Amino acid sequence: MSVLAGKRALITGSTAGLGLVIGESLASVGCSVVLHGRASVESMAATCLTLSDKYATSVSYLNADLSTTEGVTELVEDAISTLGGIDILVNNAVTRSFAPVHELGVEDWDKALAVNLSAVFHAVRLVLPGMRERGWGRVFNMTSIYGSRGTPNRVDYVTTKSALLGLTRVVALENLNFGITCNAISPGSTLTPSIAVRVEALKESEGLSDEEAVQRFLEGKQPSGRFNQAEHVGELITFLCGAAGTDITGTMLPLDGGWLAN
Repeated sequence: MSVLAGKRALITGSTAGLGLVIGESLASVGCSVVLHGRASVESMAATCLTLSDKYATSVSYLNADLSTTEGVTELVEDAISTLGGIDILVNNAVTRSFAPVHELGVEDWDKALAVNLSAVFHAVRLVLPGMRERGWGRVFNMTSIYGSRGTPNRVDYVTTKSALLGLTRVVALENLNFGITCNAISPGSTLTPSIAVRVEALKESEGLSDEEAVQRFLEGKQPSGRFNQAEHVGELITFLCGAAGTDITGTMLPLDGGWLAN
């Protein structure tokens, strides 16, 4: 039996893409999982049932608006009620805009700060007391290579992802003696549904082959010349939840095909 069997996980922003893959990875080792997003409960019912049946564990879904403190509080409280506690928290929910600083709307900026940063703080704040009481916990903040690199027209995303690195370090240091680790996971370009749409648009607009479109999309970014696999991100998080992850805390772990080294 997996050492993680029976652990309870909340993954924000997990209706599809990377978040859902992380949820499935944790379910595959016996964790009870609560997925989260803005989709309706009805639309996620089949996904939850499929994962529950496949891995013989509990997988459920909660809808919550993370742009308000009340929404984050409601999500965490409902997840604790559903699971009986939260042992693993993965902060994956994100919003972003594409505009230069002088054109970015104030509402877009405020929403990014709320969802990408404040919601993470509040979720961590709310789960820590239970983790401390039980003497075990894992917190993962999904950052990005853009938390360590700048890029034009994404000031809200770059700023909030950079700030998460500081939050991660502080949470890790404050909880060293409670069996709790906190790490930032920083994927490079990962082939998620949203990225696939952008690659397809590039392919059609420039008349490229599949391979050429991928190479063009990754040009100047990932020296590996290939996308990260979302499953590998899930596997890394699952690994860090195990015994080998006990002393890995307060750090940023990139899965970037050599991007940061370049």
